[in-house]
Amino acid sequence: MFVPGSALLVVSARKTLNRLQRTHGATAMEAAAIFPGVCAAIDQHAAAVRDILDLGVENSNLVPVSVLLAGYARGILEDLREAEHAALPQSPLDWQDADWLHLRLAAVCTLARAS
Repeated sequence: MFVPGSALLVVSARKTLNRLQRTHGATAMEAAAIFPGVCAAIDQHAAAVRDILDLGVENSNLVPVSVLLAGYARGILEDLREAEHAALPQSPLDWQDADWLHLRLAAVCTLARAS
């Protein structure tokens, strides 16, 4: 359960999400505005992440969304570090061929902006 006095956890989550916004969110949103397929892929990933956090995390309604999203993103980032995946998409054009993990991280950015 989230302890209301855990401001440090929220600060850490925001730092993680801000860093992720710089690495994934900004260019992914540019790509989504240009390419409908990228937009649809990110939307589908965002729906999946939302379901995972809402249905798969006990008492998720008691934890700030930023903390949930940052925790989920950290798990994906760890998977990225351990696996040999395609390079981080650098331009909107690159997002058309982005792999699952990068799209999932872009979706986390979308949800973080919406919360």
